[in-house]
Amino acid sequence: MKVFVLDTHKRKLEPVHPAEARLLLTEQKAAVFRKYPFTIILKEESQQQPEPLRLKIDPGSRTTGIVLLKDSGEIFFAMELAHRGQRIKKQLDSRRASRRNRRNRKTRYRKPRFENRTRPKGWLPPSLKSRVHNIETWVKRLQSVSNIQAISMELVRFDTQLMQDPEISGVQYQQGQLAGYEVREYLLKKWNRTCAYCGKTDVPLEIEHIVPRSRGGSSRVSNLTLACNRCNKLKDNHPVELFLQKKPELLTKILRKARAPLRDAAAVNATRWHLYNRLQQYGYPVEVGSGGLTKYNRCSRNLPKTHWLDAACVGRSTPGTLFQGHNQVLQVQAMGHGSRQMCRPDKYGFPRTGSKSPTKKVRGFQTGDIVKAVVTTGKKVGCYVGRVAVRASGSFNIKTETGTVQGIGWKYCRLSHAADGYTYWY
Repeated sequence: MKVFVLDTHKRKLEPVHPAEARLLLTEQKAAVFRKYPFTIILKEESQQQPEPLRLKIDPGSRTTGIVLLKDSGEIFFAMELAHRGQRIKKQLDSRRASRRNRRNRKTRYRKPRFENRTRPKGWLPPSLKSRVHNIETWVKRLQSVSNIQAISMELVRFDTQLMQDPEISGVQYQQGQLAGYEVREYLLKKWNRTCAYCGKTDVPLEIEHIVPRSRGGSSRVSNLTLACNRCNKLKDNHPVELFLQKKPELLTKILRKARAPLRDAAAVNATRWHLYNRLQQYGYPVEVGSGGLTKYNRCSRNLPKTHWLDAACVGRSTPGTLFQGHNQVLQVQAMGHGSRQMCRPDKYGFPRTGSKSPTKKVRGFQTGDIVKAVVTTGKKVGCYVGRVAVRASGSFNIKTETGTVQGIGWKYCRLSHAADGYTYWY
């Protein structure tokens, strides 16, 4: 990907090729300003006027794609942001269970308080709010290092009413070039682009009715699955119970998954307008598009299915040809900023560790920092790069791409990127 450039007054300049950035750093005409996304700052003033860029966002329930590109189709920056909404929901459920357990043990009477607790207008649950805040954080970061002049976002990924009842707004609703793309895109995600009957992948898949229409089956999304051409022909209009009578476990799995709730689709739909209103506050024109249009753009340009390429294909402003001079895509995982929990409990709820240290930093490091440790002596000789977990003793753990290395002394560590609530890799 291109390298972002700032002048000595932190004014945004035209991004440069990595080779040019290395040359500027070697000649000491620039210094590293930020590692993720990689940004350099020049040691002199520049009057260069950068070309305008468009920021494209493909919001997802679990992963969001973000791309910066020119109107000519050149992609300058691409990243995939993994959210932690599922983890937040799990932690809130655990905290709720512990609280109720504690109140049951202490059986004093507590007056009901639900009548004086109202939610403000536009309230979102924490697990959904974190998704919006993650995206907004990265919009601000990219805005500070690049000349963004327009934003495109996918406002609605799945029309759940349309999927449940295809005739909800008349037959004209599904006519035109985008007919059926909403349902197909949802089914591909739900069934992981795999044939439900034989498990084949990387083959052409067809939409298949679990209960055949000739036997009274509907076109609701709960009655649809994906099948390869061979399985679709073999099943024909037979009842699924007869077709899979020798595979009862697979039959149970398919029927259970077909009735699964539209949880991920609902999460995206619940946050779409909140995110749209937030983006409008930046003063840029905000273009919107649907998930069906995104898939149509991607398929018409023969691009593979990835989150960041979906982002590049959002909206009607998508250029006819997309190209990039690099193959790197920044992977970002939201990790949070730690926990307020004072000590870790065991499975019965009793404390099993001591209380937290009053200071977050140990020897100048804190949990979440990305460090590089070059160990020259001992049993752990080697070079380790990753996210550090500090200990008061000065013996740190470093989480690398291959696993967690324990017991690395603080003297071997060098800070690469300060903790900011995210972890990164390529």
